[in-house]
Amino acid sequence: MIVKPTKRSALLAGLLLALTAHANASSKHTTKRTVKKTTHAGIHKVALKSDDGLGEFANFTQWKDVAEFIDLMVDRHGFDRAELESLFKKARYVETTIQLIKPAPPGKPKNWRAYRARFVEPLRINAGVAFWDAHADALARAEEQYGVPAEIIVGIIGVETIYGRNTGSFRVLDALTTLAFDYPATSNRTSRMQFFRSELEQTLLFARDSHIDPLSLLGSYAGAVGLPQFMPGSIRKFAVDFDGDGMVDLRNSPVDAIGSVAHFLVEHGWQRGEPIAFPAIVSQTEPGRAWDMFIGQPLEAKFTLDELKGAGVTPGKEPPADLQFGLVDLQNGEEPTEYWLGTTNFFAITKYNRSFFYAMSVVELGRAVRTARGG
Repeated sequence: MIVKPTKRSALLAGLLLALTAHANASSKHTTKRTVKKTTHAGIHKVALKSDDGLGEFANFTQWKDVAEFIDLMVDRHGFDRAELESLFKKARYVETTIQLIKPAPPGKPKNWRAYRARFVEPLRINAGVAFWDAHADALARAEEQYGVPAEIIVGIIGVETIYGRNTGSFRVLDALTTLAFDYPATSNRTSRMQFFRSELEQTLLFARDSHIDPLSLLGSYAGAVGLPQFMPGSIRKFAVDFDGDGMVDLRNSPVDAIGSVAHFLVEHGWQRGEPIAFPAIVSQTEPGRAWDMFIGQPLEAKFTLDELKGAGVTPGKEPPADLQFGLVDLQNGEEPTEYWLGTTNFFAITKYNRSFFYAMSVVELGRAVRTARGG
């Protein structure tokens, strides 16, 4: 039975509600109901915004997909269900990761020179010199063992974290859980959620194997960890104990980071002794711009020099004829695009980050550090 309130009872109820709201607002320990209320996997999701800035309480164990993930971890890997449920009750929803992972808005032209200026600059160059000087022996050993030049390893760690100065302050469990189960609406949402669920799985396995608290892992908004910013799956697959202390530690061991970067590149196709890239000029008079066929191809070197020349691509410096290449276009906003011929080694760097801008920044930062050292 529904009882219709009188005017007086309604007035008293409104006054009580106002007093309660005022008391709640005055309490510095009170959490606030968040603006985020959405439907996910057929259930209502309510997060509570935390005053400490670390994210929002979401009670992930009430999410259908998270419950199924816990089932998988119990069945596939023998995790204790109660421990996982307790862990995910502590995980938080991080809206910042959602905003940062979203693709850039369309229409803004890419600008290689602006991108380069963020990474090939005095702070990173000077820090790179200090890092190389401090770890010259480990870099030389990695170069000898894996065939990856020291300057490429230095370039990657410099671009990623300024040699450990900025390794990220997000709790990895929070970031990955958020992205694994509430990735923003994009054309590749399903595949990206699968990727982040896999990385969440690898995080829990890595933490168990390493005897560390999963909540203690800090990293980037996308869950990358340590000086070289390896995703948890890459840590388990490619990281190495290069300092010989019996454990892999990419958060605190620069030497492990050096060896792990070199090992990663070799596992992704790096060829000892081969060059990386050659500047190129594309013909603007070729009928139909035949070289356009080489733009937007998969990230691999699979075209011969004769094929490229036949389509109007001229190398600025003649590379070895027996290598294969991909055509790299570095767009410069309203200015002319810069073109390069990338070898297998160039494309090995893109496996670290699937971006021509990234790979070329690594190459140029490493070269700048080497030059600053007088090498």
